[in-house]
Amino acid sequence: MSETDEWAEQLRANRAEKDEFLAEHPQSPIPPEERDDFDGLDYFEPDPDYRVDATVTVHDQPDPVEMETSDGRTVRYERVVTFAFELDGESFELHGYRQQPDDDSIFVPFRDKTTGQETYDGGRYMELEPDRELEDGDEVTIDFNLAYSPFCAFSDTFSCPYPPEENWLETTIEAGERHE
Repeated sequence: MSETDEWAEQLRANRAEKDEFLAEHPQSPIPPEERDDFDGLDYFEPDPDYRVDATVTVHDQPDPVEMETSDGRTVRYERVVTFAFELDGESFELHGYRQQPDDDSIFVPFRDKTTGQETYDGGRYMELEPDRELEDGDEVTIDFNLAYSPFCAFSDTFSCPYPPEENWLETTIEAGERHE
């Protein structure tokens, strides 16, 4: 089996696990009365072209960013890193955020041209979990196949931050979760 096939298999296994969680777990964002009819999320097909190598710029003095939320509040994050990458021969940047300096994962919310059409109208999220402290010039893989809809896409009881305008991509990302 090729590395790409293994990656796609692993991605499908992760998706099946998530669907099971959403269908059965008490913590699922899907309202209990809708779980019986839930037969899994809708996804774009796994596409290795949406796994991109990004160059890291670390923000030593992170700027605070206020993100509006689905319930009308604002929540403060810090912009800790910028990822520069190419997709279809075009250059793009996405910013990564943390709420607390000691958070392990980097929160990467974004919108693209599928937002509100094929994907959730509040944008999608990715979480990057670097295995060490990132430094300027590091290369990391951003896998848009892992992009997911926030819990507020399934229930109004959740409050979700909307991607700030600096993370609105002027391109179509046909990868990850779909949401009609």
